[in-house]
Amino acid sequence: MTEQIRVLLVDDQELIRLGFRMVLEAEDDVVVIGEAGDGHQAIAQAGVLHPDIVLMDIRMPGLDGIAATEAIVREHPGTRVVVLTTFDLDEYAFGAIKAGASGFLLKDAQRQEMLSALRAVHRGDAALSPRITRMLLDHVAPRLGAMPESDAATASVTAALTERELEVFLALARGLTNAEIGEELFVSESTVKTHVGRVLAKLGARDRIHAVILAHRLGLSDGGPTPGA
Repeated sequence: MTEQIRVLLVDDQELIRLGFRMVLEAEDDVVVIGEAGDGHQAIAQAGVLHPDIVLMDIRMPGLDGIAATEAIVREHPGTRVVVLTTFDLDEYAFGAIKAGASGFLLKDAQRQEMLSALRAVHRGDAALSPRITRMLLDHVAPRLGAMPESDAATASVTAALTERELEVFLALARGLTNAEIGEELFVSESTVKTHVGRVLAKLGARDRIHAVILAHRLGLSDGGPTPGA
């Protein structure tokens, strides 16, 4: 039997939650285990239900989705948050990514796009295309504070990585999926997934989105210098 992705829906509009539920529950591998109408309810429900993914609206009265995302990611490391926004590259979406979200979706995304994003996040990829990843970094990275600009600082962060893991890290920095990394490095997707897990663990990154941000701050993205080069 296919492993089901357990989803918690969070939106202050009941009709929107109903629409998402209808779309998601039409799939054999997705089950909606709960709903919440604001950030406080989302945090409480996440603590009780332990969803795989929280589909989180970020503009809600009371406690917004950014604060709720930060609390859920902090208290439940195994839960991933995908935020919903009305506008592409919304400032709220950037705040949610910084708070720990694993990606974002537009509320008017096509059905298959939403399902693909949820499945990608569940298997460890990110719900962001390479184009959106680059745009995200251009907006978010300056707000996160710079890393020390020295070869020594870069080498210190990446010293624990093997040569192959560093190659995977650099590929992550470019926003590539596991499948794309596998094609580029001539290894299987399952092998890439293993390498990605080790890279995240060694770097202390929550997920690949935050590994991408770290790479950007180290100057290792977009063809930046590699340690020891």
